[in-house]
Amino acid sequence: MLPEENGKRNDKAAQSLLNKLIRSNLVNTTNQVEVLQRDPNSPLYSVKSFEELRLKPQLLQGVYAMGFNRPSKIQENALPMMLAEPPQNLIAQSQSGTGKTAAFVLAMLSHVDPNNKFPQALCVSPTYELALQTGKVIEQMGKHYSEVKLVYAIRGNKLQRGTQLQEQVVIGTPGTMLDWCLKFKFIDPKKIKVFVLDEADVMIATQGHQDQSIRIQRMLPKQCQMLLFSATFEETVWNFAQRIVPDPNIIKLKREEETLDTIKQYYVLCNSKEEKFMALCNIYGAITIAQAMIFCHTRKTAGWLAGELSREGHQVALLSGEMQVEQRAAVIDRFRDGKEKVLVTTNVCARGIDVEQVSVVINFDLPVDRDGNPDNETYLHRIGRTGRFGKRGLAINMVDSRFSMNVLNKIQDHFNKKIEKLDTDDLDEIEKIAG
Repeated sequence: MLPEENGKRNDKAAQSLLNKLIRSNLVNTTNQVEVLQRDPNSPLYSVKSFEELRLKPQLLQGVYAMGFNRPSKIQENALPMMLAEPPQNLIAQSQSGTGKTAAFVLAMLSHVDPNNKFPQALCVSPTYELALQTGKVIEQMGKHYSEVKLVYAIRGNKLQRGTQLQEQVVIGTPGTMLDWCLKFKFIDPKKIKVFVLDEADVMIATQGHQDQSIRIQRMLPKQCQMLLFSATFEETVWNFAQRIVPDPNIIKLKREEETLDTIKQYYVLCNSKEEKFMALCNIYGAITIAQAMIFCHTRKTAGWLAGELSREGHQVALLSGEMQVEQRAAVIDRFRDGKEKVLVTTNVCARGIDVEQVSVVINFDLPVDRDGNPDNETYLHRIGRTGRFGKRGLAINMVDSRFSMNVLNKIQDHFNKKIEKLDTDDLDEIEKIAG
């Protein structure tokens, strides 16, 4: 595998884990759910309460103990399909924070028979850490259903040859799961009732994982329920999903249109990194900022800027690519709790992070791709954070060369939105734009 592809996959897996760690509650999505039924003539059920699902009392207790009061948008449509008799197959698109893990965990726990002491539900995740996160949800939801047991099919979990698994639910990574089915015969694939493949878009970034998942799926009985989840559905993911899940129902989330309509955009002309820093300090002196995110192109610049801002007495958090995922999660939590007012970050770390209080985004460096072309999508994601939740946002772009001015002009043309020049020596003007 090319190092670039490997990096991309690790980045995706780390991003997904980060989102799980920093989500304390469900995202209040306004996205529309689109349901495509396998049989368009059968009635489409959706539920507005968990009671309607006639769950086992122990599982309903678990659901409420986890803080779910009513089903999320994706759960409203997915759960009746997952819990139907006979079970139905499902391909579902859902981002982190939509309640999809809780949904498939509920399906797994509902379909297994606690009296049968052998594996009946398998869930494959792309990495060890993501598998552990799913395991935590199973443990929480099954807290009052102690007859159902869980085991991890992950690299470090070495079992004696000839072991007969007593646990009904197995979660793990594709390679180990395949070995447990095929090589060691710890799992009898013919007895599996539910097969879940989570994070399909991360999974397919590793060629081996894709092949292993397909080999596991081929060993399962025809009547086994197949559930596949993915945050995105580009063509490669879609092709993979169709190989894993026969005759599926499909649930898609229509993406929320990100817009620049509620965001005021400005640029500041400077001649050097130091001048950009001075302009930043002037902006700070003039406006009361709830919270700001500052984007830099490299780790080195981000580290330097965070240091300079700290010396000026600002409370600054730094997010950097070399940090462990858990460290990143801790930094984001502190920022979200308002312990630091400024988050300095590079691109890699900032995808998928929603902090409602962010009122200003500053592009210390404009986003460009590897070839130096404007990265319009990243620009939209970065500054789109400030105009959310019906609030007006403010974006300030630092321009320090003919090259970056050219990038800015191309971004303006792409979005067909004028970006006004801002004189940071004019404090009245800055106060006016922030008003």
